[in-house]
Amino acid sequence: MRISVVDVGSRTVRLVVADAQGGVPLPVHTAKWRLRLSEHVKTGEAIPEEATERLAEAVTEASRTSQRWGAAGPLAFATTIVRSAPNRLEVLRAVRARSGVELCTLPGEVEAELTFLAARRWMGWRSGPLALLDIGGGSFEVAFGRGRLPDFVASLPLGAGRLTHEFFPVQHAPSQDQVKALRRKVRHQLRDVGARIRWEGPRSAVVTSRTFQQLGRLCGAVPGREGPFVERELRRADLRAAMTRLAALPPTERAQLPGISAPRAGQSLAGAVIGHTAMKVTGLKNVTVCPWAIREGVLLRHIEEGPSWWAEVSRLSEETAPPDPVPLRLASATS
Repeated sequence: MRISVVDVGSRTVRLVVADAQGGVPLPVHTAKWRLRLSEHVKTGEAIPEEATERLAEAVTEASRTSQRWGAAGPLAFATTIVRSAPNRLEVLRAVRARSGVELCTLPGEVEAELTFLAARRWMGWRSGPLALLDIGGGSFEVAFGRGRLPDFVASLPLGAGRLTHEFFPVQHAPSQDQVKALRRKVRHQLRDVGARIRWEGPRSAVVTSRTFQQLGRLCGAVPGREGPFVERELRRADLRAAMTRLAALPPTERAQLPGISAPRAGQSLAGAVIGHTAMKVTGLKNVTVCPWAIREGVLLRHIEEGPSWWAEVSRLSEETAPPDPVPLRLASATS
C-alpha cells in the first residue's frame, strides 16, 4: 500500500509519499513548497486571499505529485497558523474547491499525540517512560507516556515564529533584556507542565521538529547527510552556549552557523530559548533528536487504524475551534 501525507506548516507545504511495509512507513519521495505564511500572517490573524491562493496552488501540486508516485489522495493537515486564523473554515473550503483535497486542521493536543506515537515507534519500547518536546512555528507541544500513546499532552502558544514576532521584531541582535523577557514568558507558561514531567521522571526524552534538528546540528550533532539512523543527542549545556552565540548575531549572520538555514535563521534564537528553557524546567539534561515527527505519526495511525480515524479528524476540523491550544489535558489511551 502506498500512502501520502501533506503537512501545511507556517513556512512550507511538505509532502511525504511512503510505502506501508510491515506496518512501517518507508518514504519513497518527499517534496516541499515554500509559502512562508508566517512572514506575511501573524498567528491568530486572518489569512488573506492571496496567501490562500498560494496555499491552494501548493496543495494542488502536492496532490498531483502524490498521484504521479502512485499514492491515493493525500492525508492533508494544517497546523497552528491556519488553525488559529479567524477565517480558517473559509481557507479550508477554498483549498478543497481548488485542489479537491480535504485539508483539515489538527488540534494541538492531537499533534502532540501523533508526534509522540512517531517518537515511540522510532525509539522502541526499550526507551521506557518517554517525554517529548516539539517546537513548531506557532505552538510548542509536550507529551509524556509509558505506552503507545501519551498519558498526557500539553500544547502551548510558544512557537518559535510566534515568539520571534513578539519579542524580536527587528532584524538586529536583540538586547539582553529582550532575551530575558522571552525566557520569563516561556518559563511561566511551562511551569505546570515542567512540574508534571519532573514528577513523572521519564527514562528517556526526545525532541522533534526542524528547529530542534538545526539546533542539534549547531550543538555538534552529525549532519543530516549521514542519514537518519545515526544517533543524535542534544545536551542542555550545549544548547545554552548555542543560545548565547545566536543572541550575539543578527539573523542574517546566524545563517552562517553550522546547521542554521537562511529561512529559519530569524527564529533560531527564539527556538533555542524555548528549547533550553523547556529542558531546564522539565529537568532534562540530555535528549535524543528524533527524525520522526507528526507526518510519520499521521502515516502510522493510518496504517494501524485505517481511514476511519482520519474521517473523524476531518469532520471535527469543520467545527469551530479555540484560537489557541489548550494548555494541558489528559490524553485518552484508546484515542
